Amino acid sequence: MSANHSPAGQQPTATYESAFLKACRREPVPHTPVWFMRQAGRSLPEYLKVREGIPMLESCTRPELVAEITLQPVRRHRVDAAIYYSDIVVPLKAIGVDLDIKPGVGPVVQNPIRTRADLAQLRDLTPEDVWYVTEAIGLLTAELGETPLIGFAGAPFTLASYLVEGGPSKNHEHTKALMYSDPQLWADLLDRLAEITSAFLKVQIEAGASAVQLFDSWVGALAPADYRRSVMPASAKVFDSVASYDVPRIHFGVGTGELLGLMGEAGADVVGVDWRVPLDEAARRVGPGKAFQGNLDPAVLFASTEAVEAKTREVLAAAAGLEGHVFNLGHGVMPSMDPDALSRLVEFVHTQTAR
Repeated sequence: MSANHSPAGQQPTATYESAFLKACRREPVPHTPVWFMRQAGRSLPEYLKVREGIPMLESCTRPELVAEITLQPVRRHRVDAAIYYSDIVVPLKAIGVDLDIKPGVGPVVQNPIRTRADLAQLRDLTPEDVWYVTEAIGLLTAELGETPLIGFAGAPFTLASYLVEGGPSKNHEHTKALMYSDPQLWADLLDRLAEITSAFLKVQIEAGASAVQLFDSWVGALAPADYRRSVMPASAKVFDSVASYDVPRIHFGVGTGELLGLMGEAGADVVGVDWRVPLDEAARRVGPGKAFQGNLDPAVLFASTEAVEAKTREVLAAAAGLEGHVFNLGHGVMPSMDPDALSRLVEFVHTQTAR
């Protein structure tokens, strides 16, 4: 049973009535809930201390360390939800893909996928492959109490882009070349990644995650027609695979203003919006029946407190008519951000929206 499930006739579990899960379910909330993408990470001195000398991917396989890092922003910022500390390439590494995260670069894949034979790298993911995830989430749910834990995974397109390009890419030329030149191989690649992603999310939910977020970091590189034809079926397969768990499903991508309606159609309960589109306009593009997450420009946090508060009021005003709203940045926390600015932002949102 998931940590937010409330079956008929039984007492709801600890996180069910949290502001975060209520907002995701489009129910009245005591205040607008807040959490931040990349809230557990390089902006926190306590994170840098515990991660010292430990490679990124290794840190993701140490349950006690994962739990500590995940809890750090909850303690410091008093956010309304924790996000599981991991990386989107963890399930790929777990099934034996030869990759590493190089500082200052990102994930680098030793043998990029360019032919059908290369698909052999992608076997099924089993719970035993990521035993450390189950153990870490067990530690976390015991500590978090009423604070929900968000599990996450990389979406099939973004994972495919890393695998085909061999690493981060600005233009995604190899990815698009494969998508256009060999549509069947592309479809098979994304379908296999959808299976791996689904299995990874199921492990997190069954271990106790209260919600899940699918990160499609690079999908903003696509035109809507290409997204609908070549990407949306795989994302929809992931969302469908976890629908029976009755946990909120969040979908987020960067630069996806033209794709918001389609991303909503893919099956998310909550649509994440970056800072380029106001939330009221995002709601118009997506239509009714969805909650929304976002969307303060992360760069605003480097401005004065007065400027941060003014821009935050703009976000809250745009969100006033939404069926449900989770406050977040329009992308991740930057490494050089002042942690105190984030703490002040949480308190400000809570105060401004208290019912």
